[in-house]
Amino acid sequence: MTTLSFEAAGAASEAVDAKVPELVGDEVASRLVAQDPTLWGPDAEAEASIRLGWLNPGESSRPLLGQIAALREELAAESVTRVVLAGMGGSSLAPEVITRTAGVDLTVLDSTDPDVVAAALGERLAETVIVVSSKSGSTVETDSQRRVFEQAFTDAGIDAKSRIVVVTDPGSPLDAAAREAGYRAVFNADPNVGGRYSALTAFGLVPSGLAGADIETLLDDAEMTAEILRDDAPDNIGLELGAALGGTEPLRNKVVIVDEGSGLAGFPDWAEQLIAESTGKLGTGVLPVVVEPGAPEITSGAADVLTVRIVPVDSEELPEGDQVVVSGSLGAQMMLWEFATAVAGRLLNINPFDQPDVEAAKKAARGLLDATPEPTEPAFIDGSVEVRGPADLLGTASTLRGALTALLGQLGPDGYLSIQAYLDRAKQSGLAGIRADLAAATGRPVTFGWGPRFLHSTGQFHKGGPAQGVYLQITGRPAGDVAIPERPFSFAELVSAQAAGDASVLADQGRPVLRLHLLNRDEGIREIENVVRSLAAESGSN
Repeated sequence: MTTLSFEAAGAASEAVDAKVPELVGDEVASRLVAQDPTLWGPDAEAEASIRLGWLNPGESSRPLLGQIAALREELAAESVTRVVLAGMGGSSLAPEVITRTAGVDLTVLDSTDPDVVAAALGERLAETVIVVSSKSGSTVETDSQRRVFEQAFTDAGIDAKSRIVVVTDPGSPLDAAAREAGYRAVFNADPNVGGRYSALTAFGLVPSGLAGADIETLLDDAEMTAEILRDDAPDNIGLELGAALGGTEPLRNKVVIVDEGSGLAGFPDWAEQLIAESTGKLGTGVLPVVVEPGAPEITSGAADVLTVRIVPVDSEELPEGDQVVVSGSLGAQMMLWEFATAVAGRLLNINPFDQPDVEAAKKAARGLLDATPEPTEPAFIDGSVEVRGPADLLGTASTLRGALTALLGQLGPDGYLSIQAYLDRAKQSGLAGIRADLAAATGRPVTFGWGPRFLHSTGQFHKGGPAQGVYLQITGRPAGDVAIPERPFSFAELVSAQAAGDASVLADQGRPVLRLHLLNRDEGIREIENVVRSLAAESGSN
């Protein structure tokens, strides 16, 4: 039997008291489980009518369990024991959480940084199967990763077709191409589920099951939770969490998520994508801010911040101040948060199933790749860091410290800072430490995302949500480059275009963007860290 618990205090408790009776009266829970597409208004009805399959995960997913187990056994018999996942957004974040929580190995390739791609190609290729996950197959990152692995297998004398597994929607261009190519296996996901709600479909289960995770228990817990959530009752935990996320008045639109030993490794990162891409549109939404225990945001007392603490099952922790405390198994939590996010969408009067602003950055990147423009000159260089930004942002700044100070000076009392690092999240993982220092220096919430994967999550909120953010983009010169077969651009050119394209879209919308390019990654990171620590120390002494 699955276990879930929810406790709320302060503004979150007030939202539950105010909104849940309304949700119960409107029969939101039972209508949602019955997949009623009218819950979010007439403008959302067409999209919602083809995006609610996640509410019945067993229907399409349970038949996959035997197929996944059989393929895993076949591959093991051939000494193919390393699983690489090429996917973006929901196609990669859910399997990463599932496998990390289970303690099994999965190489998640959701980057176009050539150093990351080269590292994935260079490890145990003879023992590798790659799972290519994409609803359509048109995602440029995933298509490029497939191409380079297919070429690497062939060059190594390995039958590439026997090492490629595809997860896609039935009838998609990738579905047809994969079957025609004769790849090892093609798994079709439920087409009536959007990417960020796909954790319990083939997109989440195939790579996780091939890697060795217990996906049957995951699915069992999710199905039992779906049964619990169907009741139109005041103690429905899905309605309560949805009310806390989307029903505070005035809206606390910075939801700080902290894991306090839940055992669900990386769960806040998955929830971040789900919430941000679902709610950040039409100038409103909820920005998830993933933080570490003891982060400045938790104790800031800011009027626009709500803290959600993810704690172990059976924990006796209680919320303090404006907080929510949630616990449960992974399958149960995934179903709960998907349900609650859909409920929050109703309260926010938005369509939680579209992502109208994600495509803007993709179009800008494609335009840059097609045009191959000359690189723009930096405003100045300080040490190992090239600094780029508009004159009205940089002003008279001529140092890295001056540029960062100018960006932070754009933060309003309800603002947030978004750090976007187009680097190697394994080798340069320490850079994420600047998040807490900048939160301390500014007294405002700070998000940290690795590019380009954040484009498929918080990227929607940054462009479609309220114009409250300021943006720090960090790129770096790679150690080498990787060509993409049958494409006129390389991975270095692709990631550069993605970064420049996103910055251009943000700037066109009047968002302040400071771009830092590291001529030497290690040295540049040290220089940034030194400046940020100095700013944090200076703010603490004031």
